Amino acid sequence: QVQLVESGGGLVRPGGSLRLSCAGTGRTFSLYNIGWFRQAPGKEREFVAAISSGGASRSYLDDVKGRFTISRDDTENSVYLQMNSLKPEDTAVYYCNAGFNWPVHPVYGYWGQGTQVTVSS
Repeated sequence: QVQLVESGGGLVRPGGSLRLSCAGTGRTFSLYNIGWFRQAPGKEREFVAAISSGGASRSYLDDVKGRFTISRDDTENSVYLQMNSLKPEDTAVYYCNAGFNWPVHPVYGYWGQGTQVTVSS
């Protein structure tokens, strides 16, 4: 089992940047594939980015490729999502997921409580 805590969300202007963090507690964090998902008001939760155990593999939603970068630092039990060139359509609650599926799957694994990202002028 693992417990996840997201942080780093907030209000940012279009074109701005934000870095989200997913901090894990409990069992060894490095065992898990980590995914970021987001849910905007009135919409289904969608996949954003993922990084594999060990960090060798990464995947991204097509709409965020070139703008978002996922990384991990297992010495700190953390995964980061660097978000650049933010757009209003990126506004959502962002959730961290830990599991053993690859590609990551929204139904399985453990979830954090989420962090709000709002992109608005």
